[in-house]
Amino acid sequence: MFDFIRRRRLLKRGLASKKQRRRRTRNELLQSLEVAKSVKVVILAAFVAGLAFLIFGGQQPEPTKSFIIALLFFATAVAALWINHPATFIQNSRVFLIFGTIFIQLAAIKLVLMLCSEHAFKFLTPEMGWLLAPYAFAPLVLSVLLGRNHGLYAAFFVSFWSSVLFVKIDAPLLVISLIGGFTAVYLTLQVRRRGKLIRAGLGVGVGIWLSSLCFGLITINLFPPTDNDWGMIGIQSALALGNGIVTAMIVGGALPLLEHLFQVTTDISWLELSDLNHPLLRRMTIEAPGTYHHSLVVANLAEAAAEAIGANATMCRVCAYFHDVGKLVKPQYFTENMSFERNPHDDLAPSMSALIIIAHVKEGVDLSLKHKLNQRIVDIIQEHHGTSLVYYFYQRALQQQEDARAGGKIMNIREEDIPEVQEESFRYPGPKPQTKESAIVSLADIVESASRSLEKPTPQKVEQLVNELIEERIADGQLDECDLTLGNLRVIAERFRFTLMTMLHTRIAYPKGESRFTPTEDDTVRMRPDVMASLRKPESAPPVSAA
Repeated sequence: MFDFIRRRRLLKRGLASKKQRRRRTRNELLQSLEVAKSVKVVILAAFVAGLAFLIFGGQQPEPTKSFIIALLFFATAVAALWINHPATFIQNSRVFLIFGTIFIQLAAIKLVLMLCSEHAFKFLTPEMGWLLAPYAFAPLVLSVLLGRNHGLYAAFFVSFWSSVLFVKIDAPLLVISLIGGFTAVYLTLQVRRRGKLIRAGLGVGVGIWLSSLCFGLITINLFPPTDNDWGMIGIQSALALGNGIVTAMIVGGALPLLEHLFQVTTDISWLELSDLNHPLLRRMTIEAPGTYHHSLVVANLAEAAAEAIGANATMCRVCAYFHDVGKLVKPQYFTENMSFERNPHDDLAPSMSALIIIAHVKEGVDLSLKHKLNQRIVDIIQEHHGTSLVYYFYQRALQQQEDARAGGKIMNIREEDIPEVQEESFRYPGPKPQTKESAIVSLADIVESASRSLEKPTPQKVEQLVNELIEERIADGQLDECDLTLGNLRVIAERFRFTLMTMLHTRIAYPKGESRFTPTEDDTVRMRPDVMASLRKPESAPPVSAA
């Protein structure tokens, strides 16, 4: 209320703009529910109730004993999730995703086995139920959404729970489920296209077929005189192979919905977001071509470094494309987009220049929210400069302060009348990089910018530059809040050095041959060598790394 009144007064005095910058709205209720212990208890209790319904709902001998065994598995599963995946265990949405997906698979397996055992359809036999059960559903979903460790977690525990749905412990069902789940996780370590899901489903089908063959669910007699029922064998083989393929197709169709509901972005979606025909990137090619080229090089550096340390390389590439999108608001104030005629910072005070440079982060967040970009992109736009110092204009302000003091002694100007230069005014607002990917993009940004100032780059110069810049970031505390280790930074520096050398390589100067072209008087006028010579970069332009 008081902020609104204060803003109205400033508007009347002409000291504020009617335009308000977009802000990320965070629902406090949802945030509190995300970490509330009571919500977690409700989710886990609902899963236990679901297990009880599945076990006691069928004609199962000794259901109480099976339920007790299932509860022991449940306690082990909760402890394993808490110990091995603490970050996931804290988020209630992730806990709901894991146990909800596992319960859907258990319910589907129970339904299929019941239909086959009761001969609900003429062509279904109890043996076919083993071939139709969707063993790989939960491992596929969690491996693609949350990573292979979560996929293995689901494959392990969903197999144990599946084995007690019908009898005490069914060893063949347990082994087939484990093989199907592990195969699904192994074949989805890096899913960048939806077609790979289908190939993973085919691999799961082959694993189910081979394990069913070993357990005698599919019988092939290799020695006479017993004949084989090749028709039945063909049907059973088709069911086993089709099981994995259909499961993968269902998972592929459900992924977009699950990503939206649980705010998870897979490599498939990151690859779709890497399309350079996005409206913001197309604007950049026209309005800020220097920034566009800078972003492409940063994307190459960040992707190479991320791959080397096991971070999400595709996400680094996409976020690097958009990290400087805020420069579209005032592109001419950034070195890579300046024309040779003039430097607009010559007419501005250093504090105003720094304000314009710093504002490109807020403008980038504003544009990204307007175009509804992924939340991780917005975070990296906001974090890629951290709280670092706009060093060029800060030094320029200090120099002007010293000049004013020197002139003040002659002009009898009092010391207190000379404005103080505050370092906080020349720092980005932050926050500092919070993730490995954000820190990698931040380092790639400063390294690429500074590398433009190298004359005759050599491996030694590039290595020294990269090491100095990373050491400066560490000393300034910009990497304190991300989980990069010193070993990671060493690998990142090596990848930066290698990638920069491939981009900054020089070519052999070929000897010029005699020109067969003799310019006429009109050609000499058209070439205007004096005009081209005058188009040189002003000496007062800030270095590329100033922004």
